[in-house]
Order: sequence, then C-alpha cells, then structure tokens
Amino acid sequence: MILRNLLGGKDSGLRTLRDLCAPASVLSALMFCLCFSAAAQTSSYTPDWCKALPRPEYKTLQRVLPDETWFEVYKVAPQTFAIYEPHQSEETIAYLIIGTKQAVLFDTGMGIADIQKVIRRLTSRPIVVLNSHTHDDHVGDNWRFPFVFGMDTEFTRKNAKGSIEDAQAEIAPGEICGALPKGFDAKTYRTKPWHISITIHDGFKVNLGGRTVEVIATPGHTPDAISLFDRANGLLFTGDTCYPAPIWLFRPETDLDAYDASIKKLAALAPQVKMVLGAHNVPVASPDVLPELVTAFEAVRAGRVPAGEPHDGKVIYKSGKFSFLMKAAK
Repeated sequence: MILRNLLGGKDSGLRTLRDLCAPASVLSALMFCLCFSAAAQTSSYTPDWCKALPRPEYKTLQRVLPDETWFEVYKVAPQTFAIYEPHQSEETIAYLIIGTKQAVLFDTGMGIADIQKVIRRLTSRPIVVLNSHTHDDHVGDNWRFPFVFGMDTEFTRKNAKGSIEDAQAEIAPGEICGALPKGFDAKTYRTKPWHISITIHDGFKVNLGGRTVEVIATPGHTPDAISLFDRANGLLFTGDTCYPAPIWLFRPETDLDAYDASIKKLAALAPQVKMVLGAHNVPVASPDVLPELVTAFEAVRAGRVPAGEPHDGKVIYKSGKFSFLMKAAK
C-alpha cells in the first residue's frame, strides 16, 4: 500500500515531507493542512523516488497510447498490456489480457484516473476483473466494472467495502510525481466500494477465447493474494508476491510461512514460464527470478542476512537482487 520513498521504488521506511507535516495537536493539525496544501501545489518539490524515473527498463518495451497523461501503457506480449502509474509512489502496474471473446483486467490501479477509459481504447471485449490482492492500490477502479471475481476470504470482503484513510494517504505530500489528473478532487478521493460478482479459488480458470488464465493462490503478502498463469504463452503475473522493489512483508495480514510456500509454488513453475510480470515498478522479468526469490527469502529467514536500520518498527533485508520490508525484531 502506501509508499514511503526509499530506494526509489515501491516501499520504504522513510516518510520525507510527510514527517515534517505530521500533526501532534489541534494547532499543529491546522498547520498540517496548510503544509499539505502548500506541498501539493508546489511543482518545484520532487520526491526522491520520482528522481529515479523514467526507469530504463521501459526503453525496451513498446509503448502504446502515448497521449495518455496519467497512465503509461506498454505492449508486453501479443494482446497483453501493462498499464503503469508512474506518477504515484506505488508505481502500480495493472495488466490487460485479451482473448477472442473476453478479457481479464488483472488489478484496476489507484483509482486516481479512470482506467476503464484506457481499457476501452485497447479492446471492446467484455472485461472480467481479477485482483492480485485487495490492497487499495490494486482495486481503486474495481467499482467501474460489473464483473469482479474475488477470493473467498474475509480480507477480500472487508476491503470490498472501500477505504477513505488508505486512499487519502496515497496522495499525501511526497506520494505524487508531477500533476494529478485534470478534474481530480483530492478532498473526495477514496477507494470506492465494489461488488464481488463471484468467489474464486486456487485453480480457477477463465476462458478468454483462444487463451486461458489460471488462478494460482499465493497467500502471504495478504490472505487473498493470487498469481495468474497464462500457461500456453508462458506468462506468469505475480502481483505483489514478486516484484523488483522491497517486498512488503510487515503488515498484520502478512503470513511469512504462507509466503514461503507460495514462492516455492511459483518457483516450481519456472521451467514453464517465459516472462514474469509483477505489479510494481517494472513489468517484465526473467523466470530466473522465481528460484532466486526463494533462495533470497530463505536466507533472510535463516538469519544469514543482516537487517538494515530499523525505522518505524520495520527493517529492510537485502539478499541478492531482492529486498524485503519486514517487522523489526523486538
């Protein structure tokens, strides 16, 4: 969820400007509002994470719909598009997977701009929404779509009710790079409630016409985390289970044992995978990252990796090419 701006990508332990504006009393709360407003309107302020953009990996991808201002859209495989939000610190990536009869939208992003308008420029086929998990940065535009399939968990049902606090934190000072979309109302921004059309489970398949995507339950980051596997084309969409930035494993809903089992399940698929597509920062990775993720995480759990400096009760462990943001030891 909320990005804290360290290491130039999703996740960190530092709050930067938000810390400077944190209220501690009624008077300071008023000052916070003034600080928030001033920071939001100051175009000269550039968050540290924003300075890492544009990420060089995107130069190798085919960009489409270049006139889109909030989203950047890339064709990552035939009839497969990454829909990237580089102007918000999560750098969330949704995926449109198109068949001959219908399409799956894997996540709906922040809900800051209308992702449905982008989808309609890419396909006229009926859309089924599946979410990699139901943190607010992945379900922001769920409410715009009539067919949303959700995992049968209490966590999913709770998050389907929406959130104001989580959404507002996503547009706090330091979270936005550049301008918000024209007409966006920061005061009323929230993750709107959405309806679960049907509940799904591990192994559930969606026939898109000419291609099929399979749900792989990968709990750990959240209880309802899933990956999607387009087995015929070797495309594995991993959500927040695997992406190229510090992986969040510190929240109350996180289960480290479940996460360990999930990444081993994905690593076992590596021989069948041609491309790994994560949900933040950069969309395309080699299947080699799957067994490497298992090795890195097991090194952390075995105590072979030193922790970084604690901040706000969390620490980052760096192992190989991976980083994990976890609770600090007490």
